[in-house]
Amino acid sequence: MKGQYLIGISVLASALLGGVQPVIAEAPMPLNPAFNVRRLLVTHRCYGCDLTGADLSGTRLSGVDLRNANLQDADLSSANLVGADLSKANLTNANLTGAVLTNASLASATLDGVNFSQAHLYYVDVTGASMQNLNLTGAQMMGTSISVGGEAGPVEPGLPTQSIPDGPLPNFPPPPPPLFDIPIEAVPDY
Repeated sequence: MKGQYLIGISVLASALLGGVQPVIAEAPMPLNPAFNVRRLLVTHRCYGCDLTGADLSGTRLSGVDLRNANLQDADLSSANLVGADLSKANLTNANLTGAVLTNASLASATLDGVNFSQAHLYYVDVTGASMQNLNLTGAQMMGTSISVGGEAGPVEPGLPTQSIPDGPLPNFPPPPPPLFDIPIEAVPDY
């Protein structure tokens, strides 16, 4: 019972102090995906938690810590995952249609059956990831080593590589809307 209060206090303190991390050990995640979704949205951290089948479509998850998380069958369509750490996460059969992953880490993640159609995969680390039966229809990729027919790995010296073409860079998606829409004139001068 005492441990539950400590976890609740640390989550509340983290939310109120804007990212100041509590100084307690990482508590094991409850097996309730709905609780873990709320925890993720408040703290942007959910290390090793169970988010099986969670609906996170359209959410702003920039910089989240989802290392070792179970996101099997989760809906992350149109989610903003810029700078997200999903290392060693299980995303089997997850839906990432239209998701934005820029400078994200999927290192050693399980990506089997993931739907990346229309996704933006810019400089995503997929080193050691399991990638069977991916749907990449219409996906835009740059600096992301996803190979056809096997796992991604380092390029051997002497093999031809694809270079970025001359001219303008591809159109990146617009940034997500701000969390708070407060008109400047509504903010008091101090």
